[in-house]
Amino acid sequence: MARGFDLDLVEVAPGANPPVCRIMDYGKFKYEEGQKAKEARKKSTNVTVKEVKYRPKIGKGDFDTKTRNVIRFIEEGHKVKITLQFRGREMAHPELGSKILDQVLESVGPAAKVDTQARFEGRSMTMVLSPDKQAQETMKKAAAEAEKAVVAAAEAGETPAEAPVVEAPVVEAPEVEAVETTAEAPAAEVDETSTEAPDTATAESGDSQDPQ
Repeated sequence: MARGFDLDLVEVAPGANPPVCRIMDYGKFKYEEGQKAKEARKKSTNVTVKEVKYRPKIGKGDFDTKTRNVIRFIEEGHKVKITLQFRGREMAHPELGSKILDQVLESVGPAAKVDTQARFEGRSMTMVLSPDKQAQETMKKAAAEAEKAVVAAAEAGETPAEAPVVEAPVVEAPEVEAVETTAEAPAAEVDETSTEAPDTATAESGDSQDPQ
């Protein structure tokens, strides 16, 4: 019968008397079972510990990149181990490491909570963060309500007055301005050197007129 239907004869219950067999497409059966197992793995959340390493003298660009990774791991539901690696004389200044950890906590915000406080492990300072699900749900609800208010104001033909309120908590703008103001010092030196350029030009022009 299995050959007549061009299917497979699969023994389902070999211990039964008589044994139970089933006529089926065994390749299709294995594929469907694999898909079910894959969906089950997707639904099950595997919480792992991700590690992000910093240095006490890390640059702003590297700090922002690593901190974005920390926020992404927290949003995905993983724990994050923050590791500060000290080298040489940096061990004499643990306050630099504490400052970096405070900046990370400030950037992550209420979406994460501290599982393990900062402590030294050899030549490294470590801290473990875990996602705060209640805070994340609260933030999502607040963002959704703000979006609804903006959409309602747009449909009513009014300017969304609540939009600036959503953007107000961004406190990084003063820091950016401070960096820009400190970067203006070299620009002043360039202007001074540029004022000397006409003198050299007139001197060269004078030399070019003497042969004439």
